[in-house]
Amino acid sequence: MGPARGTMPDRDVRSIRDLIFYQYAKIIAKRALASGDATRAKRQHYGVVKKTFCGLRDGVIAWSEITREDWQLVESDRVCAYCGSTQNLHHEHVVPKSLRVKPECAYCERLLGIHNQVLACADCNQAKATRGLYDFYRARFPGDAKFYDRLPPLVEKKYLKTMFYCHECAGTLDCADPNCDGVVSVEDIDFILRMPIGPPSA
Repeated sequence: MGPARGTMPDRDVRSIRDLIFYQYAKIIAKRALASGDATRAKRQHYGVVKKTFCGLRDGVIAWSEITREDWQLVESDRVCAYCGSTQNLHHEHVVPKSLRVKPECAYCERLLGIHNQVLACADCNQAKATRGLYDFYRARFPGDAKFYDRLPPLVEKKYLKTMFYCHECAGTLDCADPNCDGVVSVEDIDFILRMPIGPPSA
């Protein structure tokens, strides 16, 4: 395992569903503990992550509708979601619209619509291309084992919510280590983007 690949730090994270909920829980925990004493916040962080993760996994709590992130993007400054540039901005699909786990993906509103879009500069748009978000950030920060912690929270939340439905549609939410590299990591979430096209649904 290379230095830029990171495993999930919790033994209860065993599937794509768990990975998505765990990453989302980390975002929520960072926001909840952003203010106040930094040392205390660090000690509390894991407890908040674990509680939020278990709540999502067990259906005790639910994440917000993705329209929340849509409105946050509308109300934010017009900058690249990945690097902050204000130049040459385009609408970019966070989950690549080239995803084809089923023929229906070609006209899926979740992939093509605003729920799956952010603003990105031409350079970032080209660099990301058809990569998954975690694969893109691993390539951007090859020396950082926790490259996934560098993702902008708003972008990652849109990505996780969209990928949840894509995995649900593909029937892969409960798969563990689909890329068969021996570790359960965020890159398993991206693996669906490299799956061959499936048969049409009935």
